[in-house]
Formats: sequence, structure tokens, C-alpha cells
Amino acid sequence: MARFHCPSPLHSGATLSLPAATARHVQVLRLQPGGVITLFNGEGGEFEATVTRMGRSDVEVEVGQHHPIERELERAVHLVVAMPANDRMDWLVEKATELGVASLTPVMSAHSVLRLKGERADKKVAHWQAVAVGACEQCGRNRVPLIHPVTELTDWLRQHPASTTASGDTRLLLSLREGSQPLRQRLARQDGALTLLNGPEGGLQAEEEEAAVAAGFLPTSLGARVLRAETAPLAVLAGVGNG
Repeated sequence: MARFHCPSPLHSGATLSLPAATARHVQVLRLQPGGVITLFNGEGGEFEATVTRMGRSDVEVEVGQHHPIERELERAVHLVVAMPANDRMDWLVEKATELGVASLTPVMSAHSVLRLKGERADKKVAHWQAVAVGACEQCGRNRVPLIHPVTELTDWLRQHPASTTASGDTRLLLSLREGSQPLRQRLARQDGALTLLNGPEGGLQAEEEEAAVAAGFLPTSLGARVLRAETAPLAVLAGVGNG
């Protein structure tokens, strides 16, 4: 059954016109009145909905039964990632959403290739949020991860010191520095929410890593191989999901 994100209040028995973007997606499938789709608005669970009218530019549905289905990870994982260049950030957002990320904060560090500010940054964030919505529709998630505004890594660390970490939560820094411990060991010690920081293609500067450690991030290794900037956080998400 086709799934669509519908950012509107939903309750069984209601009749509503789908938002324009959602209606266009339904029309592409050439559904007719009587066709059944699945709607979710990010507030939990999903609804069956029956198409009651297909207009030239609008679609009306009757909302049916609610199913309290959740497909989230047992522990929330928040990514703070120095944006990879080109279309790799799109790929990272899509795959991180499929693997269950709760939120993603794009940051700029000293070695970042992609640097965004102002209106350009806002447009990119809106685009990545739409990518996350599309990934949720495809993979079955009913809660859309939040893509935070682009910020400088130094600013983010200053605004989120170690004292803001809730009891039981964990902060991990993906690092090749001496003393980094394997991911498996880090994950085994606590089961609260996880915030993961990953650098860009050129890695974080030593000063940036020190600032992250001062903010409560634990240096963590993924093994002997060096993974791409967009691959490493996905490996962690996959490890959490399989844990």
C-alpha cells in the first residue's frame, strides 16, 4: 500500500483535502475513488485512508483506522555531521533516515568543503528535510527525523556543553586518535540516547577534537579501515539497529 506523509491533523472518520504536495504524489499513481493509501503525520502511528475524490489538482480522502505502529530504534541516535561535498549529503540524509536516525545537525568545520550560509543554507535544509520525508515514506517510518539548521561546529559545541547531556545519554566522537575505544565497547556501557559527531572528508582539526572531548564526546573507533565521511555515521546507525 502506498504511503504518504501528510503534515495535517489526522483522526479516524475525518474527510480532508490532502496538502498540495501529497496530492500530487497520489495523482502520479493514478488512483481512483475507492483506492486505499496509508497516511502518517509524524505524530505517531499511521492511518488507512480511502480516496473519495480525485480532482485535477486536489485529492480528497476519508481517514480510516489508526494503527499505532512504530518502527524506531530502541535508543534515539542524533547525528552531528560535517557536511560531505556534492550530493553525498543527500545520500547521507536518505540512508540515515532509513536506518532510524532521530535528528541530524549539519555543521561546518575547519576542513569542510561544503560551506553554507543564509538563504542558501535554509534552502538546503528544506531540501534535506524533504529527502528525509521521502525516505520515511519508502522505509515505513512514521516519525520524520528533524534536520536542524546549518551551524559552525565550534558554535554547536559552545551551545551544547557537557552539562547539557542527560543522565544515561552518550556522546561519541568518531576518531582515529590514540586511545579511541571500539564502538561495540562504547555502546555496551549505556543505553540512553546517543549523539554522534563525525568530521568531514579531511577530518577534524586536533583543536576541534579537543573541544569535542571537553564537551563530553568519547573518542570512538570503527576499526582498522578508514571510512568515508558519509559512510562512518551510517555504520554506527547500523550497529545500533542491530544491537
